Amino acid sequence: RQAQAVCIPAIHLHMTAATMQVSQKDFEKAQEQLKLLEKDPGNETKLKLYALFKQATEGPCNAPKPGMLDFVKKAKWDAWNSLGNLSQDNARQKYTELVSSLVSAESAGQKKDSSPEETRHDGYETILVTTKNNITKIMFNRPDKKNAINHKMYREIIKALEEAGKDDSTIAVITGNGDYYSSGNDLNNFTDTQPSEMEKMAKDGAVLLKEFVGHFIDFPKPLIAVVNGPAIGICVTVLGLCDIVYASDRATFHSPFSQLGQSPEGCSSYLFPKIMGSAKANEILLFNKKLTAAEACAQGLVTEVFPDSTFQKEVWARLEAYASLPKNSLAVSKQLLRSMEKEKLHAVNSKECEVLKERWLSDECVNAIVSFFQKKSKL
Repeated sequence: RQAQAVCIPAIHLHMTAATMQVSQKDFEKAQEQLKLLEKDPGNETKLKLYALFKQATEGPCNAPKPGMLDFVKKAKWDAWNSLGNLSQDNARQKYTELVSSLVSAESAGQKKDSSPEETRHDGYETILVTTKNNITKIMFNRPDKKNAINHKMYREIIKALEEAGKDDSTIAVITGNGDYYSSGNDLNNFTDTQPSEMEKMAKDGAVLLKEFVGHFIDFPKPLIAVVNGPAIGICVTVLGLCDIVYASDRATFHSPFSQLGQSPEGCSSYLFPKIMGSAKANEILLFNKKLTAAEACAQGLVTEVFPDSTFQKEVWARLEAYASLPKNSLAVSKQLLRSMEKEKLHAVNSKECEVLKERWLSDECVNAIVSFFQKKSKL
């Protein structure tokens, strides 16, 4: 027993000395960390920190009590005095722990703010649909096919637009995965059809296209296109139905309708002349002129062009700022702007699909598509 009585205090003293040494180092580090905090921890916490610092450096409160009307000094004195005979070692420890908890809380808050959880929507094969930062992103996801739109992809985009219109997101964004935004209609939609099924294909195709474009016309929230690369055909024409179009400087815009024996869709026969004037629209819709991103921006089809090296970073920072705006205000304003011409747009969509159905059944269109594939095979 006597041996234990002698040994225990010795061990205790050794451990306390080591703890004191570490505590003093941590105490000094905590003082520096406190200066780096970005958020005000609040008056109550600041009073605790003041009191613990004074107790750690000077010991129990030894200052005269301030007058009743000196509220700030009295609050500080009361906080220090409330610690009583708390040892300087313990005060240092408590001060360090409090600062550490403040730093951890702020760090966790910043991590949560900068990296909120991304929700991925299930049930899609040709597109990726995710929601993050109040933004629902619909990404064309057939990069090996240059994001060409087949029948399944048409239906999945329609479904995604329906869901995005009803979910809690503030805005919706359409973009492409890989080098292309989208190469437009997958021409295999036509070549995979037997001659006896052509009439049914044309009829069903016109119904699907009408529904597809109709969902762009009726979409209730701000809809933004983020054009990451070349865009062709239908994915160009529906840009006129988007509220904002941001493009990389490597993007191009091409609608080769007459080259394929077809005719405009996506309400472009009405919106393109309105956006850029008849002469410029004619070059694109009649004579297959391909626009650079800068040209598309100058003609009003694209809102703004960004260098490809900084495109994603700049655009998404801006979109996150938009998505922080009041959701209902944006939706009401969007619907007010669109309501003026919604009836007209649906009428144009119906007429364009009716004409296209006839074009798809024409020998001219069939021959043009065959010619296209022959030229492609020779490359």
